[in-house]
Amino acid sequence: MDPKKENQNIQPAKYVISKKVDKIFYTIYQIYQFILRFFKEVFVPPYEFKEIIRQCYDVGVNSLPLISLTGFITGFVFTNQSRPSLANFGATSWLPSLISIAIVRALAPLVTALIAAGKVGSNMGAELGSMKVTEQIDAMEVSATNPFKFLVVSRILATTFMIPILVMYTAFVALLGAFLNVHANEQTSFAMFFSQVFETLSFLDLFSTTFKSTVFGFTIGVVGCYCGYNSTKGTEGVGKAANAAVVAAMFLIFVEELVIVQIVNAFR
Repeated sequence: MDPKKENQNIQPAKYVISKKVDKIFYTIYQIYQFILRFFKEVFVPPYEFKEIIRQCYDVGVNSLPLISLTGFITGFVFTNQSRPSLANFGATSWLPSLISIAIVRALAPLVTALIAAGKVGSNMGAELGSMKVTEQIDAMEVSATNPFKFLVVSRILATTFMIPILVMYTAFVALLGAFLNVHANEQTSFAMFFSQVFETLSFLDLFSTTFKSTVFGFTIGVVGCYCGYNSTKGTEGVGKAANAAVVAAMFLIFVEELVIVQIVNAFR
């Protein structure tokens, strides 16, 4: 084989790989600049309180029906699946303690964050993406309005504030579903069930859940806003921005869950 032809075949492959690697690092740098700009803008007046409250309403109240149904089913089904395993050891009395640990430590934050990533993250990516491709963001800049503060900062703050509240609500609804299942099978009273639930939980559990849900909320807001704010290629880019916001947010949520659990377990 001619060495010149072989070099011609190898060089394009190396060039493509190098170009992809450069694109990855450039994207990481853009995300870093995006987050840095958020922390610069969030403390500088004017403060868009009305927009922040409106976004909190969209993130929190509009997500309640889906969160309520999902949380109730999660608690009910998890209790139903855990009972046979404990019954084999004659330890069904430990069911409330097991449920409280599983729901508060892991299930409530993870389920709420994944639902919010699919509903809120995609909505942010599509909304900001459509504003970007229709040049509405450019028009805001021309009219002496700071679009980053009005559109991005308010949404990130809304998800950061509301996701922890939604997580606590999901945990309560899931525990309520678990109680109905336990009461139907073991005739456990409401007071006895929740006394066992709170006896098992510690301050570290509540703190780690709150911290974890805050990180999840910030991640969902940053990813959704970044994908929408930097979308391109017309209407096609809007769909890609919404899809990228969901996929990237869910991936980062699982990575953050893994890291935070390892850190919290080191303090136990």
